Amino acid sequence: MRVRLRSQFAGPQSARPDLSATPSPKSRLLDRIFYSEAGSSLLLLAATIAALLWANSPWEFAYQHLWEVPLTLGAGQLAISQSLHFWVNEGLMAVFFLAVGLEIHREFIDGDLRSLKIAALPLVSALGGVVIPALIYLALNTDAQVRRGWAIPTATDIAFALAVFSFLRRRGPAALRALLLAIAVIDDIVAILVIAFFYSDGISSGGLAIAAAGIGAGLLLRVIGSRWAVLYALPGAAIWIGLLRAGVHPALAGVILGLLMPGGSAVHAEDAIRPWVVFGIMPLFALANAGVTLHALTLDLATAIRLAAGIVVALVLGKPLGIILAAAVGVRLGWCALPPGVDLRRFCVVGFLGGIGFTMSLFVCSLAFDNELLATAKLAVLVGSTLAAIGGLVVGRWILPVTH
Repeated sequence: MRVRLRSQFAGPQSARPDLSATPSPKSRLLDRIFYSEAGSSLLLLAATIAALLWANSPWEFAYQHLWEVPLTLGAGQLAISQSLHFWVNEGLMAVFFLAVGLEIHREFIDGDLRSLKIAALPLVSALGGVVIPALIYLALNTDAQVRRGWAIPTATDIAFALAVFSFLRRRGPAALRALLLAIAVIDDIVAILVIAFFYSDGISSGGLAIAAAGIGAGLLLRVIGSRWAVLYALPGAAIWIGLLRAGVHPALAGVILGLLMPGGSAVHAEDAIRPWVVFGIMPLFALANAGVTLHALTLDLATAIRLAAGIVVALVLGKPLGIILAAAVGVRLGWCALPPGVDLRRFCVVGFLGGIGFTMSLFVCSLAFDNELLATAKLAVLVGSTLAAIGGLVVGRWILPVTH
């Protein structure tokens, strides 16, 4: 009997292989590795450690030079020439965001977030998780140059947050994981808007028009009932190019495309891209972005301490406080509701895991600082995200009961 592969982004129940078959010991081992989110998180951790060691080794120049290698895709006026680092962060990560968009689509249509009030919960919580960390950072940093980094602790890393939650999968209900995913996506969208308005020269209307045309083409494919997932690649490419030219984080195109695709095409797309995301894209992103050179840390100790404290405290304490407080207020006022099986006590686990800010936080670091403060900020993001992950695991094991 053939076991159909499912995405790591599917919930714990749907991610289990069909046990009615009697696979060989070798296939059972491969299934255990392939279906394990914990295994992917260990791969991410290994890539992060490798990047740190490589960037602080005698081969540091090779590490820096590798990601600066120019790479041109396309031809003529459609050619795009950027560094390898850009193609990892903006090109390959769009595929990861596509997988995220596909699951968010499923959760809002047929899953735990299909109720309007429940769907409002991650929106309200994510906004609280953006505002409170930003205020904490600004309160701890008064220097105008350092205050440019106020958006660093406002985002949640989707890949690492889900990977850490996988260690609690026997304890947390599926709805809790869906909430974490939705909050992380909304966080990233808010961070992208912040980047567009505060860390760039503005948004180009021409680029937005190209992206809108791509969205229109995707909607047309959906209306005519096309189930060939490969056809959606063309609208997706148009959305990506449009967002790039508009000055907006183009990886967001993946989320938009995932929301556009119909159910049948979404299933086939998830099955096709899952191995590439788990074993290639996510570890490669960690390898390209976690290489902080420690000798580049700022020599101004007082400034470095305030900057690092602002990021670490905002991630470890500010994110949970903002997410949980906003959710409690929203539920109390009747703006939103908790899904079945989830109460505010269990929801606290989502709040603490929301402090894992690896991906987008590192990206904002490179936009906010271009001097000796950059290495300090990146190191603080790694420390704060690690502490948030540990805190989420501890709180999860304390609050969530073991289910079988």
